[in-house]
Amino acid sequence: MDKFGKSQPVRRLEDQRFLTGRGRYIDDTAPDGALVAVFVRSQVAHGRLSSVDLSEAREMPGVVAAFAAEDLAAMGIDYVMRGELVANRDGTRGADVARPLLGTGKVRFVGEAVAVIVAETRDQARDAAEMVYAETEDLPAKIDYAPGGETIHDEAPNNVVFDWAVGDHDAVAKVFERAAHVVKTRVVDSRVISNPMEPRGCWASWEDGRLHFSYGGQGVWGTKTAMAACFGVEADAVHVMNPDVGGGFGTKGFDYPEYFVIAAAAKAVGRPVRWMSERTEAMLTDNSGRDLVSNTELAFDEDMKVIGYRVETVSNIGAYNSGYAQFIQTELFAKVAQGVYDIRNIALSCLGIYTNTTQVDAYRGAGRPEAIFALERSMDNAARELGVDPWELRRKSFIRPDRFPYKTTLADTYDVGEFDKVLTRAAQESDADGFTHRREASEADGKLRGFGLCYYIESILGDPAERARVVFEEDGTVSLYVGTQSNGQGHETVYAVFLSDQTGIPVETIRIVQGDSDMIPSGGGTGGSRSVTTQSTATLATVATITKQFADYLGEKNDTDGVEFDDDVFRIPGSNETPSMMDVAAMARADGRTDLLDVREKTTLDAMSFPNGCHIAEVEIDPDTGVVKVVRYSVTDDFGNLINPLLAEGQVHGGVTQGIGQAITENVVFDEDGQLLTATFMDYGMPRADDLPMFSFVTEPTPSINNPMGMKGCGEAGTVGALAAVSNAVADALASRGVATVDMPFTAAKVWHALNAPRAAE
Repeated sequence: MDKFGKSQPVRRLEDQRFLTGRGRYIDDTAPDGALVAVFVRSQVAHGRLSSVDLSEAREMPGVVAAFAAEDLAAMGIDYVMRGELVANRDGTRGADVARPLLGTGKVRFVGEAVAVIVAETRDQARDAAEMVYAETEDLPAKIDYAPGGETIHDEAPNNVVFDWAVGDHDAVAKVFERAAHVVKTRVVDSRVISNPMEPRGCWASWEDGRLHFSYGGQGVWGTKTAMAACFGVEADAVHVMNPDVGGGFGTKGFDYPEYFVIAAAAKAVGRPVRWMSERTEAMLTDNSGRDLVSNTELAFDEDMKVIGYRVETVSNIGAYNSGYAQFIQTELFAKVAQGVYDIRNIALSCLGIYTNTTQVDAYRGAGRPEAIFALERSMDNAARELGVDPWELRRKSFIRPDRFPYKTTLADTYDVGEFDKVLTRAAQESDADGFTHRREASEADGKLRGFGLCYYIESILGDPAERARVVFEEDGTVSLYVGTQSNGQGHETVYAVFLSDQTGIPVETIRIVQGDSDMIPSGGGTGGSRSVTTQSTATLATVATITKQFADYLGEKNDTDGVEFDDDVFRIPGSNETPSMMDVAAMARADGRTDLLDVREKTTLDAMSFPNGCHIAEVEIDPDTGVVKVVRYSVTDDFGNLINPLLAEGQVHGGVTQGIGQAITENVVFDEDGQLLTATFMDYGMPRADDLPMFSFVTEPTPSINNPMGMKGCGEAGTVGALAAVSNAVADALASRGVATVDMPFTAAKVWHALNAPRAAE
């Protein structure tokens, strides 16, 4: 590959493999002869489960075994899943409820697994599953946000999961009392189903008392620890792998009951067992995202500067605590709750509620899109109510560049930011001045046109530590072992090109090794836009060690000091030789210095970075049908220094698409009995190519001071900015017809109803 310099827009190296059918996903990697598992799932959202009769299923052709909760107990497996707990405002902890691996005593959402069939073929397992009888006494289903209703867990009276708050509420109340203006906004952040291209799946086998477990996930080490706990073995007795993964978006960042059940089944039958979720099964059981309602208040002084901000949120947690569910709309929401504004008086509260619906947890952005959506919808609504230009309203309250590093009111310290510069560039790139002309053209065509602005900031999350290992192999290739896990973002390209940039090693000789707990002792996995920042920092440290060791070796070999590495070659005083990294590796191998050919380092960042930027959307609405179309979309981001601009832009495109999908097409509907009515792609509106405009993307960078590359993560930024940009554009268009409020998602039926019966819609 030709090398033109650092930070080049290199196309994805792994795509050759993926596009020619040579990717290796879960179903491609299962051992030959593995049995197939099919789960039997609850058909009611809430009920007392008195028995699960497997007798007929066990007699069906091809069935090797069938298990319910009592069978797991007989095997000595009493493992239950529990989520992390947030602190309540009174100092207690959020509800700590156990999630069984298979339903016992009660079922709490449609799709909860109550049994598993293991058979020679999938069709045989499906046929046997039809013969399972689960005796259930129906209970009233709770699907609304309010406390109360039929108790789902005894540990959570009134179905309240937690009652969390942060900030000085009394002091903030006094600020609101003296405010010149107060604007209230209700913000509905609708539920989404993540629907990665590849559904969840796994396989398990036991050999010589050791578990080998492979699944489509976002990292292997947490699952390794959990599996060891489930089966009462040492961690060394568990080997966990992630092969190629067809999308994660946070949904695959957590363990699920099926994983432990498949491992238990494989142990019981003494053969490998595999499971792959079907699409409707995934839509019923994968962790959902968002699903909260926030009531916000903004306080302004006489000059229209924000002086206070209050948010009261109610969050649907679903039927059980998923891994970090209690933290999403609390601690993670608080990280960027004040956005890019210098607001010193903020108070947040959040009430979590159990319902008889699928669990809710992290989905692309995890708390930060929710926080920015609430704030930026509120800012736009305030501009409209107060008759102030939305651009100038934001500028008045921006954190000034000379205030950085800036300690936020509630949570964190922003590293750097030049928000006014980015906003000014965004106005130019979006041709904001030309909007009036475009609106007139739309009106002449019988359409309503709206302009939506969102200025976002987000916090990179996850483990700040990461390790890298570089091995110069005997065959002349180089292996880079990483502690993250690609879910389709292009990590193989980014990491290989970065190592090549820093060392001169030809990129085509570099192999990325990931997703294997036997090969890589620890790692932070993928999530929170952390991967490239933390992994590249570790790679830099490893390169520094390699460079020093190679320079010392050349110095000893040539009896000289002062060997330097410059422009991809070593320069030896008194010699005309300029060996490359690969040349020195070959010399070291010939001299028996294999100790120089396997180098590993671990680094920890002191702090994470804060990507920010401005999204501008324009929509057209057909008042005769209610159909909303995003017709223009412009993104001006500050990602600091870009490692690979092409892949960064691709991440933005994907994130924006998911934001547009949530805002317009993706409508999750449960009926009053807790049945999911949108459990197929015939009913659930995934965004399609013709739902999207061409995206405009530019960067206006201010390098981060929190990592040696000066970069900021980009994986989730598109979604963080898109929700409010599209929603504000829809609100702007509808305001011209006197419609005050419409909640996401902006489906055609909902928008048409608002335009034709605004009083009823309110």
